[in-house]
Amino acid sequence: MTSHRPIEDRLVIATHNPGKLVEMRDLLATYGVGAVSAGELGLPEPDETGTTFRANARIKAQSAAKASNMASFADDSGLAADALNGEPGIYSARWAGPNKDFRFAMNEVQTRLMKVGAKAPERRRAQFVSALCVCWPDGHLEEFEAKVNGTLVWPPRGDKGFGYDPMFLPDGHSQTFGEMSSDDKHGLPPRGRGLSHRARAFLKLAEACLERR
Repeated sequence: MTSHRPIEDRLVIATHNPGKLVEMRDLLATYGVGAVSAGELGLPEPDETGTTFRANARIKAQSAAKASNMASFADDSGLAADALNGEPGIYSARWAGPNKDFRFAMNEVQTRLMKVGAKAPERRRAQFVSALCVCWPDGHLEEFEAKVNGTLVWPPRGDKGFGYDPMFLPDGHSQTFGEMSSDDKHGLPPRGRGLSHRARAFLKLAEACLERR
C-alpha cells in the first residue's frame, strides 16, 4: 500500500488564474488549510513544457515549492473534445490568448467543431480533466487526476465559473458549469456534490493527504 504524506501546513497555490485560485482556496478551506497564491507572493510563472496535464501540474508545483520553500499545490486542467482529437487539451488556456479571452476560445472550439461536422450532441462529447500535484521543498510529490464527462453546447449558457464552463454540460445535469453555483459545481460533500473535474481530483487528494478539521 502506498504511503502518502499528510498536508498539515499552509500551502502555496501555484496559479496566477483568479478563477482557479478561488476554487482551489474553497476546496482547501473545507479541510482547514490556508493558502497564499503564487501571484500574491510575486512568484514567476514557469514555462509549461509538459505534454500531459500531470506533467504541467508537476512543473508548476515544483517551481513554486522551490521559489517559496513551502509546500505548493498546483492544478493543470483543460477541456478535451472528442471530435477534435482531445483538443484544446493542455493548450486550453493558450487558446484564450494572452488576454485570457475565453469567449474567443469558446468560439474557436465551436468553429472547429462545425468544420468537422460535429453538430449532433453525440458528436460533441468532451471531458474536463484536472491533474493536481502537491510538491514539498524536499521534492516529495503527491499527484492525483480526475475527469468529468459531458457535452459541448452552443451558444454558451451562464456567466458563472470561468474558462469554458458556459459551453460544458456535464452528464446527468440540465445546467452548464457556467449556470451552476460554486457549491453545485465544485462544493464538496455534504455542502456540494463534488461534481467538477477539479473537485473529483481534490477528493482523491483529500482522502490520501488531508483530514477534515
